[in-house]
Amino acid sequence: MSSKPADLAVPELLTGWGRTMPSRAVVVRPATVHDVAAALTSAGPRGVLVRGAGRSYGDAAQNGGGTVLDLGALADVELLDDGDVVAGAGALLSDLVPVLLAAGRFLPVTPGTRFVTVGGALAADVHGKNHHVDGSIGDHVRRMDLVTPDGVTHVLERGGSPAGDRLLDATLGGMGLTGAITSARLATIPAPTPWVVVDTRRADDLDVLMALMTDPAERHRYSVAWVDGTARGRRLGRGVLTLGDHASPEAAHGRTGRAVPAGVPRVGVPPLPVSPLGRASIAAFNEVWFRKAPRSRDGELVGIAPYFYPLDAVGGWNRLYGPRGFLQYQFAVPDSGAEVVRRTLERLAAIGAPSFLSVLKRFGPGRPASPLSFPIEGWTLAVDVPTSVPGLARALDELDDDVLAAGGRLYLAKDSRAVPATIAAGYPGLADFRALRSEIDPRGVLVSDLSRRLQL
Repeated sequence: MSSKPADLAVPELLTGWGRTMPSRAVVVRPATVHDVAAALTSAGPRGVLVRGAGRSYGDAAQNGGGTVLDLGALADVELLDDGDVVAGAGALLSDLVPVLLAAGRFLPVTPGTRFVTVGGALAADVHGKNHHVDGSIGDHVRRMDLVTPDGVTHVLERGGSPAGDRLLDATLGGMGLTGAITSARLATIPAPTPWVVVDTRRADDLDVLMALMTDPAERHRYSVAWVDGTARGRRLGRGVLTLGDHASPEAAHGRTGRAVPAGVPRVGVPPLPVSPLGRASIAAFNEVWFRKAPRSRDGELVGIAPYFYPLDAVGGWNRLYGPRGFLQYQFAVPDSGAEVVRRTLERLAAIGAPSFLSVLKRFGPGRPASPLSFPIEGWTLAVDVPTSVPGLARALDELDDDVLAAGGRLYLAKDSRAVPATIAAGYPGLADFRALRSEIDPRGVLVSDLSRRLQL
C-alpha cells in the first residue's frame, strides 16, 4: 500500500462522532513512518493533523482546508513475553483485545468503545471505568514513537531525558498537536477469563448514588453509574451503579465463550431524516432501564464486550440523533465541587434536554505533568444532548462557569462549543503546552479545527 499523492487526493467532508461542525480536508494514508515524516515536512499553509477513528465528539480530529493523515496502515499488534503489547498507532483497540484475552491479559484502560485507535487513545489520554484505581492510558505507556514536524522520530520512554519526558507528557492528552504518534508499547493487566464479575446497585436519587460510589465497602476495579438524565424532583440523579472485577477461573465456574463479538456491530442505524430520540421516548426508555435493574445483585457474570462496550453492538448509533447531531458535555470537578453534578442535571432537566446517555464516574489523582490531560481527582459527568434543544447553548455556558468556579475543566476530546477562555481557565498548564509547541513546531504545522477554535 502506498500513500496517495496529495495533488491527486480529493478533499473529504469530516465530522466528529457528534456529527456537527463538518469541514473538508485532504485525507492522506501513509504506508510507512517515512511517509508520515514526509507529509509533515511538506505541509501546506493549512497544516497537518493525524486522525484516528473519528470517535472524538467535536472537531478535534478535523483540519478544515488542510491535510489529515489516516494511519490505518500502521496497525501491527505484537504481544511480548512480559505481557506488554506493542501496537501501531492506527491499530484499533478491537484489534488488541482478542490478542490480549487469548493470553489472559486485557487493556490497562479502555474507553467505552473499542473502535478507537491506539494513537487516538493516547492523544486524548483516555480514561475508563477504573481511573480511581489505574489512572488513564498515559499511566501505562512504556514507550512511544513520535514524529515531530521536522520529520524526526523520537523514541520516548519515561525517565529517558527531561526533554523527552516533557514531550511525552505533553503528547498524552495533547490532541495530536505535538506530533504524529506512530507506535506505542503499553503495559497490560491480568484477565484470566473473558468475564467480569459485576455487582449492581440501584439508587433512587443522586445523594444515594454518590454515597454508594464513595462507600469504602464498594471497592472494585471498575465502577460506573448510568444516570437517568430526565428525572426531576426527588428522583433527580437516580441511577444504576455497576461495579466489576475480572473473573477468575473459579468465579467463572468453567464457563467459556467468545471474549468479544466480531469486529463489526451486530446491527446498524441508517441515516435518519429526523431523530426518534425525543424527551418522551427517552424518558420512557430511562424508566424501563431503571426499573429493570435489580435493587441489589452480586456476582453476575458479564462478558467483556457487553460490560465495557455496550454501544458497540449498534453500528452508527450516533445517527439516532438525526441530521443535526448531538454533543456530549463532559466535565471533571474535585470532590469539593460535587454539587456541580446536581446543578448540571437540574439545569438540563429544566430546559427539557433529553439525555439518552448520562454517565457518572469517579476519578483518582490525575497526572499534573501532562498539561492537557483531562482527569482530576473527584467526579466526572458525561451527558449526551441533541444540539436542537432550545436554550441549550446558554445553559451550557452557565454550567461552564459553575465547573470553573469549582476548580474543574471540560474534556477536549468531547468538546464542540467551548471558548478559549474556558479552556485556559480549566487547564493551568496550557501556557507550558503552548511554549512546547512553539519549540517543536515553530512553523505551526500541526493544527486542527479544535486548536484554532480554542487557541491551543
